[in-house]
Amino acid sequence: MFWLMSRTWQILTGCLALTACSAFSSLKPPPDPVYDVRSAVVVSGPGIAPELITATNDRINAAIAATTRTTSLPSVALTVRVVQVEKGQGFQHDRNTAKINIAATSVDSGSVIAVSSLETTTFSPDAGVVDDLMAEDIAARVRSTFALKTPPLGS
Repeated sequence: MFWLMSRTWQILTGCLALTACSAFSSLKPPPDPVYDVRSAVVVSGPGIAPELITATNDRINAAIAATTRTTSLPSVALTVRVVQVEKGQGFQHDRNTAKINIAATSVDSGSVIAVSSLETTTFSPDAGVVDDLMAEDIAARVRSTFALKTPPLGS
């Protein structure tokens, strides 16, 4: 009898744990696009690698070109400003961070209608690929934020 009671409590505890974890496993659908992004420019201050700026700009504009909208949304142009880049951080000197500010400017009125800030972190022991990894990470965050499609490889 004692064995049955202890087994019942174990099963009950397991069911409660699974029920509590089910809220974490539900995936939210991607957000509906709010703006129709028409173009983007990536800028930075001094000390930021030009390769990072060029690669980020190319990836974001390729995503814009790959995205088509079926509904009419407010048209915007993005200004992506790379504010700060720190490379080779951490104990193994493989952590790289970038701070980014994004402004969405209305194509019709020219006024800034949305502002966003984000920080990205990449890990790479190879210093030769850091700029490409950071550019892809920044572009992926912009694609996610503005519901842009990932361009096909080679674009």
